[in-house]
Amino acid sequence: MKLNLPEAQAFLMVSESEHNADMYYASGFLAYDSFIYLNSDKDTILISDMELGRATKESKVHEVIPTSRFNIMEKIRKNKDADVAYSEMIVEFLQSLNLNRIAVPYNFPVQLADSLRIAGLEIIPIKSPLREMREIKNKKEIIAIQYAQKAGEKALAEGIKAIKNASNRGGVLYYENTPLKTEDVRTIIDRSLLSLGCEAPDIIIACGRGSADPHWKGEGAILADEPIVIDMVPRSKKERYYSDMTRTVLHGIPTDELKDMYKAVLDSQSAAINKIKAGVTGAYIHNIVCDVLEERGYETARGKSKEFTEGFTHSTGHGVGLDIHEGPSLSESGKELKAGCVVTVEPGLYYRSIGGVRLEDVVVVTRNGCKNLTMFEKNLVL
Repeated sequence: MKLNLPEAQAFLMVSESEHNADMYYASGFLAYDSFIYLNSDKDTILISDMELGRATKESKVHEVIPTSRFNIMEKIRKNKDADVAYSEMIVEFLQSLNLNRIAVPYNFPVQLADSLRIAGLEIIPIKSPLREMREIKNKKEIIAIQYAQKAGEKALAEGIKAIKNASNRGGVLYYENTPLKTEDVRTIIDRSLLSLGCEAPDIIIACGRGSADPHWKGEGAILADEPIVIDMVPRSKKERYYSDMTRTVLHGIPTDELKDMYKAVLDSQSAAINKIKAGVTGAYIHNIVCDVLEERGYETARGKSKEFTEGFTHSTGHGVGLDIHEGPSLSESGKELKAGCVVTVEPGLYYRSIGGVRLEDVVVVTRNGCKNLTMFEKNLVL
């Protein structure tokens, strides 16, 4: 993989790859401890000897180099400080390649950047070029996202089945003679995902008025006649790609206000999905959603400069892949969409006196439209 670096000779990252999606994307190697990635005329990783065998087999870079080649243990013994030794090793590594003008991502460690500068290297912080590359998914990446999405839909179906089969006892839903709690449904979903080799952090199951907070995780008994917002980000544990989906359901009888909200959100989502294609901007899609909702009498955050907490309070969507939230965005500042981008479309309405409604699908942008990877039904009343 060759990066375009007009201002530098190479691009350097020092990080673990468990939580750093750029590091995993560039190296193809999953590690919980920091290692070094360098992209110049070729891409290389510098890794501990303990991880050398696994990195050689699993990574996708041109060259894997052990830290022993640069005498890391001797440097640690000499300096009695692992951080100082690590900095010295990186300097020696870069100098061995005659590199002295190095680009690093904005989140590069400050202490390490200062150490490299003191050693005479020019360190240039830049916006990671990998972020933009990651926005366009190849066929393998799309298949991985689709697998996570299908697993999520299967798990969601099992969770919703429990809600649907519950009985209403005084406004509280009961399942197998005990109150059905959000924690119970979350467990059902988690178990299903695990059986399919997937996981989902912080599944939202928000019932009632509290669902007016878009990111309230939810807790306690699930109530009848109240909206239940279920939002989950399933990820394949092997491939590490996320999907993202939300449905709003209700066991019982919805109010007219809630039915109107649901219809408006559904129509705005459909209008947006119908207009997504390569060449349009994320801002254009976001404005379509806002137009539909405003025509129905709901306020949106579009153009607002002050605090805005009710109505449509967030952007329409975002890219999804190795990170839950990545580019491109469907928002007021959303840029041009390209074929291969995978984005969510998730309009919502939130009112403290009613609760929340949100619907979210994941689509792949194509040259003439988009492919919706989300097949799960959209019915408010179970």
